[in-house]
Amino acid sequence: MYEFQEFENGAALADALTVEVAGALAHTIRLHGKAALALSGGKTPVRFLEALSRYRMPWNDVVVTLVDERWVPETHERSNAGLARRHLLKGPLSNIEFVPLYRPVPTPEEAVAEVNRVIADLPLPFAAVVLGMGEDGHTASFYPGGDNLAAANSPDCKAQVMAMNADGAGEPRITLTLPLLLAADEILLHIEGAEKRAAFEKAVAGDDVLEMPVRSLLKSEKLVKVLWCP
Repeated sequence: MYEFQEFENGAALADALTVEVAGALAHTIRLHGKAALALSGGKTPVRFLEALSRYRMPWNDVVVTLVDERWVPETHERSNAGLARRHLLKGPLSNIEFVPLYRPVPTPEEAVAEVNRVIADLPLPFAAVVLGMGEDGHTASFYPGGDNLAAANSPDCKAQVMAMNADGAGEPRITLTLPLLLAADEILLHIEGAEKRAAFEKAVAGDDVLEMPVRSLLKSEKLVKVLWCP
């Protein structure tokens, strides 16, 4: 199920998303002393990451990781970890705990076992996960046609992370799996622009999760807060 929120512009959305995420983190810290946050990459979250980087809260009690990662090093322009370091993990936040998904091995398949262990050691469940969505209906690295899509996007998946290769993905990927995302205390879907609004409307109108994998989240019993602006 989902709750749809519309904002006038990207700045207003970024501020609202920051408040949502910070509130979820603060709540978990009060309860358990430590909180984990999973973030997405791409171009859409830049304004949000900048806003979050300015938010004052007990960041030393937060562990940050990623929803998914392209199989490129942090120095690469398409690295999600690099994006997080440029726009969030800087200044006063440069020393907070960050758990990247990429490892310096040729393929994500070679790193899956290690990354599964690292993610399992986080203070789970996540206090919040912030997801994006492509115009093809992918979220995280759940790409239509992906070689491991059916397994990673299944509510019965036992792994924490899986490798993913798909024609539309650009590079090989590694991704958190659906059960791990659905277990989060707060699930937020950040989308912007008319094309993604149309893709969202298409997703909620249909049922085939392999055609548009974001449906696995939107049609689950867990509330997904959808934040959109033109």
